[in-house]
Amino acid sequence: MSRANILAALTKNQPELVPLPSLTLDREESTDLVEKFKAMAEGIGSKVIQVADISEIPRYLASEFQTAKRMITLVEELVSSGIDAFVATDPHGYADVDVAIFKPILAVAENSAVWLTEDLMGARALPFITQHIVMVVEESTLVADMHAAYQHIGDITYGYGAFISGPSKTADIEQSLVLGAHGPRSMTVFMYPKTT
Repeated sequence: MSRANILAALTKNQPELVPLPSLTLDREESTDLVEKFKAMAEGIGSKVIQVADISEIPRYLASEFQTAKRMITLVEELVSSGIDAFVATDPHGYADVDVAIFKPILAVAENSAVWLTEDLMGARALPFITQHIVMVVEESTLVADMHAAYQHIGDITYGYGAFISGPSKTADIEQSLVLGAHGPRSMTVFMYPKTT
């Protein structure tokens, strides 16, 4: 058969067009997104700590990460003695960062992923090269699932962003789960109620 005959046969035998499915899902909205997020996060190796206010966080960090060489934060309220503000430098300058602290735009209850854009990361590599990652999540930023997350971030302008869920993990060797194999060894999520 010639090329023209093959293309004509394909055109003639195409299936009928059908409308695309609706993206509006009939799903049950969880009434307690905080509990769902917490259960998912802890199930994949993260710690979730509920605090009444951001001001409680530095005390916990000082206790939990006593041996950290360096802690840096992109959360302005957490800059204090022992926690440095992020300053853009040569990426090699982050080699001694043991703890990096971020405040994501939103958090997803169904899989405990948090959404960070490059401006909230400081440097693209920082959330992935630090030994311990800390997320500060306001409860009002929780959404039920990835569909709701994409509806929220779909119209935002950003150059780079990433969903981050838990510490680094792999189960490649004998299906044994190893945390921190090729990225952060731990992830701690502080959740606090919306401030007035």
